[in-house]
Amino acid sequence: MKYSVDENGFYGKFGGAYVPEMLFPNVEELRENYLKIMAEPDFQEEMQSLLRDYVGRPTPLYFAKRLSEKYNTNIYLKREDLNHTGAHKINNTIGQILLAKRLGKTRIIAETGAGQHGVATATVCALMNLECIVYMGEVDIERQAPNVARMNMLGATVVPAASGSKTLKDATNEAIRDWINNPEDTYYIIGSVVGPHPYPDMVARFQAVISEEMKAQLLEKTGSENPDYVVACVGGGSNAAGAFYHYLDTPEVKLVAVEAAGLGIDSGESAATSVLGKEGIIHGSRTLLMQTEDGQVTEPYSISAGLDYPGVGPLHAHLHQSGRAIFESITDEEALQAVLELTRLEGIIPALETAHALAAIGRLGAKPEEVVVINLSGRGDKDLATYLDRFNFDGK
Repeated sequence: MKYSVDENGFYGKFGGAYVPEMLFPNVEELRENYLKIMAEPDFQEEMQSLLRDYVGRPTPLYFAKRLSEKYNTNIYLKREDLNHTGAHKINNTIGQILLAKRLGKTRIIAETGAGQHGVATATVCALMNLECIVYMGEVDIERQAPNVARMNMLGATVVPAASGSKTLKDATNEAIRDWINNPEDTYYIIGSVVGPHPYPDMVARFQAVISEEMKAQLLEKTGSENPDYVVACVGGGSNAAGAFYHYLDTPEVKLVAVEAAGLGIDSGESAATSVLGKEGIIHGSRTLLMQTEDGQVTEPYSISAGLDYPGVGPLHAHLHQSGRAIFESITDEEALQAVLELTRLEGIIPALETAHALAAIGRLGAKPEEVVVINLSGRGDKDLATYLDRFNFDGK
C-alpha cells in the first residue's frame, strides 16, 4: 500500500484538484514549481535557518513522567507548543511564504479557525513585509479573541466570514473567493493538509520536520527511532500529517488520529468525519466529509475552533480507509478533562485541539514497556477564556 501522493495528486482515491477554471493557472503554477523550488539549496538554507533561529527548532521531545506513571506506559510529548507563535502552524507558513516570494506574489491570504494559522501567517508576512488578509468565521473571532488581537498587532487585516456556521469551513470559502478574484498577485497560504493538490502534499512536507526530529530524538532517548504509537489530533490534519509523515511506511508504528466528537458522535453536534463522513468534494479535493443525503455539507461542531471542519485532509481519508491509522473521537468534556490532567500533572497548559489527542491516551491500551509519542501541537493561552468559563479557578 502506497501512502504518499501520486503524480495526479491522489492518495488512493482521495485528493486531486477540483478547482474553478479561474484558479487553474494558480494551482498549476504551484504544482509545477513547488518540489523544484523546495529542492533548491538556497531555499533549503533560508528555510532551515529560519526554522532554527526564528521558530526555535528543534522542539524538545519531553518525557512526561507523571503522565506516564498515571497510564503505566512511557509517554513523550513533542513540544510544538514551544515554537514561536505557540503551535506547529509556523513550520508551514515559513515554507509557504518563501515559496510565495519566489513565485513573485505580493499579497498573501489565509483562512483560520483557532487563529493559530492566522497568527503564523500574519507573523511571516510581517517578517517578509507582505500584505496579509486573514479570513476567520465570526464565531471563531469571538472565541479566539487573543489570536485576533495578535493578528491585528502584526498588521494583518482580519475579515469576518458571516455565512454558514461562521467557522473554519466558511472562512475557507471566503479565502477561495478572494483568490478567484485576485489570481495575479495573490498567494493563498492554506493552513492544513486540505485543498487542491499540491497543498495537502506541500503542507505535509513542511510539517514533516516534526517526525524527522522525533526519530532522531527517540533514538537518543530510547535507543530506537520508532515508538509504538504516534498520537495527534485531526481537524484538517496538518499536525498529524507532520507527526505521521516519516512513519507512514513503518507498519509497526501505530498511527492514532483523534477527531472531535463534540457533544457526542450521534448528537448532531460533532466533527467526527471518519465516522460520519462520506466521500465527496470540498475545497478542491475529494475526501471524506460530513454531508446530507443530497450532498449538502453538514455543519460541524466542536468546542475547539481548530477541529470543527466538516472534512479531513485526503491523506487522512486514505489512512482511515486503508486501515493504516486508528481513528478515535473525543468529546468536548473528555478534552476539557485532559486539559486539566496535563496542566496539573506536568505543568503544561495545552490547546483545546491538542487536548483531544491527550484524551485518547487511555484508549490505546499501551503496555508498560511501550513508547507513546503525543504531538503537543499548541499551547493553551488562546483557550484560557474557555477554560475559565468551564472550570472554577480552583480547577474543580
